[in-house]
Amino acid sequence: MSVAVTVKNLTKSFGRYPALGGVSLQVEAGELVALLGPSGSGKTTLLRAVAGLEQIDGGQVFFGDIDANQLTLRERRIGFVFQHYALFRHMPVMDNIAFGLRARPRKTRPSAQAIRDKVSELLSLVQLDGLEARYPSQLSGGQRQRVALARALAIEPRVLLLDEPFGALDAKVRKDLRKWLRDLHQRTGHTTLFVTHDQDEAFELADRIAILNLGKIEQIGTAAEIVRSPKTSFVEDFVQDIDLKRAPPARDKPAARLSLI
Repeated sequence: MSVAVTVKNLTKSFGRYPALGGVSLQVEAGELVALLGPSGSGKTTLLRAVAGLEQIDGGQVFFGDIDANQLTLRERRIGFVFQHYALFRHMPVMDNIAFGLRARPRKTRPSAQAIRDKVSELLSLVQLDGLEARYPSQLSGGQRQRVALARALAIEPRVLLLDEPFGALDAKVRKDLRKWLRDLHQRTGHTTLFVTHDQDEAFELADRIAILNLGKIEQIGTAAEIVRSPKTSFVEDFVQDIDLKRAPPARDKPAARLSLI
């Protein structure tokens, strides 16, 4: 089941630099929220804090009613997709996707056949059927990112986190993958947070957008809410060139999460 993510008053400093200055955010179960802002705004630090990859100075993160601060990194069950894929170059696609399942403790590890079945289903889901024996070097950038996403989904994450997932791809591939990711999200229903500095990407993909600046959230809302009623002068300036016609209409939340096993 998808879970809500609640961030309460997160703070994080790097030396004297305040990367997060008391950030609070509520992401509903099954919602896709973009963290948008200029470089140095704190969006990647916030994403890594939710994942447990960044040690915070203060505040809390909840998955549903579970205090994530009390969970180990493994117990958080986060699916994380990086900008540069982070695939294992010496492993074929099959082994890359299966890695998280095979790394589970023996008591919770699926059988070899169950893992093969799940990888096959995920390859179909990300439209890469028949490529399980290829190595990352034999794939295009878009295909590698789909493998990275399949690997993140394989562990049946509570939350899916994407850090500039299309930043290393050319414009045409980015545009194609945006629609594909939106369709995939509608099918799987994962609670998803993704970081981007690309306004078009955020406004095209997200149910809601959180605009960050200097370690704080300036505004969060739908594309229409932000463009029509900017709350601060920073937001007004930041979205002044956005054509609201390109923003998608409000979407229904997925009725149920797709079962992958």
